[in-house]
Amino acid sequence: MADHSQIATAEASTLPAPALQAPRKKSKALRVAANLVVATICGLAFGFTAQGFIISMLAGQVVGSRDFVVYWATGQQLAHHANPYDGTALLKLERGAGLPDKYGAMYMRNPPSTLLLAYPLGFMPLRVASVVWSLFLLLCFVGSVYILWLMHGKRKGHRDWIAYSFAPALVCLLNGQTSVFALLGLVVFLRLHRSHPFLAGISLWLCLLKPHLFLPFGLVMLVWIVLTKSYRIVLGAALALAGSVAIAYRIDPIAWSQYSQMVHTSGIQWDFIPCISVLLRVWFSKGAIWLQYVPACLGCVWALYYFWPRRAKWNWSTHGSLLMLVSIVVAPYCWLFDQALAIPALLQGAYFTRSRNLVIVLALLSAFVEVALFCNIIKPSAVYLWTMWTAPTWLIWYLLAVHWEELTAAWAAWRAKRNARQAIPSEESAPAPGIL
Repeated sequence: MADHSQIATAEASTLPAPALQAPRKKSKALRVAANLVVATICGLAFGFTAQGFIISMLAGQVVGSRDFVVYWATGQQLAHHANPYDGTALLKLERGAGLPDKYGAMYMRNPPSTLLLAYPLGFMPLRVASVVWSLFLLLCFVGSVYILWLMHGKRKGHRDWIAYSFAPALVCLLNGQTSVFALLGLVVFLRLHRSHPFLAGISLWLCLLKPHLFLPFGLVMLVWIVLTKSYRIVLGAALALAGSVAIAYRIDPIAWSQYSQMVHTSGIQWDFIPCISVLLRVWFSKGAIWLQYVPACLGCVWALYYFWPRRAKWNWSTHGSLLMLVSIVVAPYCWLFDQALAIPALLQGAYFTRSRNLVIVLALLSAFVEVALFCNIIKPSAVYLWTMWTAPTWLIWYLLAVHWEELTAAWAAWRAKRNARQAIPSEESAPAPGIL
């Protein structure tokens, strides 16, 4: 008797070629159609966002309605030797620039050592400053992604467009926020920490623009520096910080005391920010600021636990990716645009995974955030309500991307084991001995 596989092969060979090719063509056509739909959605979202970026830095009242206006107003105060944290003066400048009436005074929350970034804006008209600032941010963003592309060996396949079209980074450009500077500092550190540690240390000054986003990451870095004796990184960072403090003192000798007064009197610590740490405070005790730091403390403990077994073979480009994503999730406060710092990790995951579907999912999630951004025009605060899930989602996606083959192999093994158990006949259904 012929084997069943031989019979199936013989029967299949008797089928006409078109009958065999039809299912394949249909499957290929469905894949092409699905890819076209995804490309259209992502392309339209990116196109509208890019158009919004151009409008935001040029068009009348829009220029003054984004976060950039606080840096311009701070620069104006500094250029006129006035208090850069004076809420009344800032509000007057911001209102004149086009800040909507529903908002109160906006302050530059970055430490005074970063005042040198806003200082040049004080010598420019509003629209000129908007264009210069926006183009500078765009240059830093494109440069960051380009460096990451070089670090990954100039990979083909255009997966780097995942980074170029990443919604939080585009929101950062639209708002004129400084998170892109911190992204550049992180990327330069990843690129140079082995070959040029002193320059890598200098680049960390940009990360200090947003120090609260690097708590677990920074703690592990300090331990790693001590273990590997990479003190040139510390030297570079210390010199950059000392230089910026000296420049800030030259611009405004009492900036630190003014900053401290602003923090204690402005009430910015009570602002609602859509992230896990702030939600924790709101849920349990709105007046307990310390609750916002609980996730960060737990994240630091986990970071040391994660680092220590891997300390001998620690790689910042791979191990640091998970560390950075966790740092974003547990940060005391984190705006949507701050999640631009997830780009190095997500791009590494996109290059690592062989699953095209996972890459498509990431692109769709990013496009969904951009849709939420435009819905914010119709329904204010929609972008807050729709994007509370983003930081944990990037972390979950990354874990799936780097462990996808292990997960699929485990799933296949479990299914095979289950099918094998079902194929074995039970003792009750087995034929009695001697009966044919």
